[in-house]
Amino acid sequence: MNMERIILSEEACNKSIVEVRDALYVLNGKWKLPLIVSLLTGPRRFNEIQRELNGITPKVLSKELRELEQNEFVTRKVYNTVPVSVIYELTEYSKCLDNVIEALRAFGQQHRERIIGGKREIPRMKPELVSTDQIQQADSRVSDSSEKVPAHA
Repeated sequence: MNMERIILSEEACNKSIVEVRDALYVLNGKWKLPLIVSLLTGPRRFNEIQRELNGITPKVLSKELRELEQNEFVTRKVYNTVPVSVIYELTEYSKCLDNVIEALRAFGQQHRERIIGGKREIPRMKPELVSTDQIQQADSRVSDSSEKVPAHA
C-alpha cells in the first residue's frame, strides 16, 4: 500500500495535536464508537444495546450513554409506559462521525488482514530456561558494576 504522508509546519502540527486530543477526549474508551455503530441501524433500548455490545457492563454502558448524550451524539427518550421505556437514538449531529467510523472500519479490516492473514511474519521467541546460578551471577555483575560508577552530586 503506497501512502504519502502530509508534512505539517510546527504550528499546524501543534494545532492538529490539540484537535486530535479534543476528538479522543470525546470518543475515548473501548465502547463509545462501537456503541454509536450499534445505533446506526436505528433506536434501541438499553438491554438491546448491552446484548449487541457483548461484554459491556450495565454501569459502563450507562456512563458511556450519558457522556454521548452530553456531547450531543445520542438522545435519550423516556416513554411513560408500564414499565417505563427508555430509547436511545443517534442525533443528526452524530452524522459528523460517519467518515471517522468508515475510516476506522476500513483500517481495522486492512490491519486484521495484514496481521492475521499472514502477510507479516511475527517472530516467535522461545522461552529460555534460566538457572538460579545464572540469575545470581547476573545480580552480582550488576551490583559489581554499580559500585564502579561514580556518584554524581
